[in-house]
Amino acid sequence: MKKRLPLIIILLLAFYTFACGDKIEPGTAKKSPPVVKDVSVSTARITDQPIIYEAVGTVQAGISSKLSSKLLGTVDSIRVREGDRVKKGEVLIILDQRQVKAQVRKAEAGLAEAGKALTAAISARDAAAAQKKLSFATYERYRDLKNQAMVSAQIFEEKEAGYQQAEAGLEKAGAMVAAARARVKQAEANLAAVRVTSKDAVITAPHDGIITAKLVDKGDLASPGTPLLTIETTRGFCVDMLLPETYIGYVKPRQKVSVEVPALKTGPLAGNVCTIVPSADQKSRSFIVKINLPIERSVTSGMFARVQIPTGRSKKLLINRNAVIVRGQLTGLYLVDADNIAHFRLIRPGKSSGDSVEVLSGLKEGDRYVAEPVPALVDGARVEATP
Repeated sequence: MKKRLPLIIILLLAFYTFACGDKIEPGTAKKSPPVVKDVSVSTARITDQPIIYEAVGTVQAGISSKLSSKLLGTVDSIRVREGDRVKKGEVLIILDQRQVKAQVRKAEAGLAEAGKALTAAISARDAAAAQKKLSFATYERYRDLKNQAMVSAQIFEEKEAGYQQAEAGLEKAGAMVAAARARVKQAEANLAAVRVTSKDAVITAPHDGIITAKLVDKGDLASPGTPLLTIETTRGFCVDMLLPETYIGYVKPRQKVSVEVPALKTGPLAGNVCTIVPSADQKSRSFIVKINLPIERSVTSGMFARVQIPTGRSKKLLINRNAVIVRGQLTGLYLVDADNIAHFRLIRPGKSSGDSVEVLSGLKEGDRYVAEPVPALVDGARVEATP
């Protein structure tokens, strides 16, 4: 045992030395990065893009009518409510027609009275004509007698004066007939006007549309010119926008423009410039421009709209909108290096247009980036692009 003890000690020291030499320090172990497959990778490119000025406006109905009464009367019935769709000629409001009917009866009575007056005037004219005929015959007989010296001059003059009076009476009777005819025509016109007025007691829809405002209730007094209902067309909407004088030179009639109505969530609409009001507002120095919209059933008046006005072209670095990642107040994307390792990079985005967004800083042309990040993608992961 004494001879073997040194040998055992030497072997133990050698084993200890070998073991200590291969000791692995904590935290220095290398881990292979995770691999994410089927990742969409794109290359950033600078493209020639239009410079857009975004003007704001409000959707308006092509035809908006405020219906009012031509008469002073009480509202007897209202047959529509806000939101009701109506057809042209449909009855909307009926006013109390008692006063109107009384006026019609009065006009009819006036016409009847004028007719009777005309009949009496014609009878008087016929009588005057008969009297003139008799006076003329008498005048001729006495004229012959005077020529034969069988009557005195005084008697002849009396018969001559009677004939002249009969002639004047006939002319007067004729004038009375003409005046009576005029009164008949006046009474007829008055009756026609009253009958037309009676139709004004029934207010109908001037065109197809939708009731957007009801301003009276049953029993209210309707006066001429006071709005009772508002009706708008359900087709042919337009956008009224204010365009600063700086940009008025970039629009012209019938120009095609892109219109976005955020409330619709249907994407941009293809509009065209239909009206440019030639005078600017003195306070805002802006022009009113109207943009026709295509037929879209979900469009209603009053909606907010944005109109894109092209004002030139510029070079822009655009990327896929889905590539942008927002983390709190930070905005970034995943860059892919030459070894296909993804690195999260902060960027400063600009304006969005469709499915693209402009990058102002943090990315340069030729950089590869993840176009559509997947949930498994993390900083430092190795990506395998989709074929």
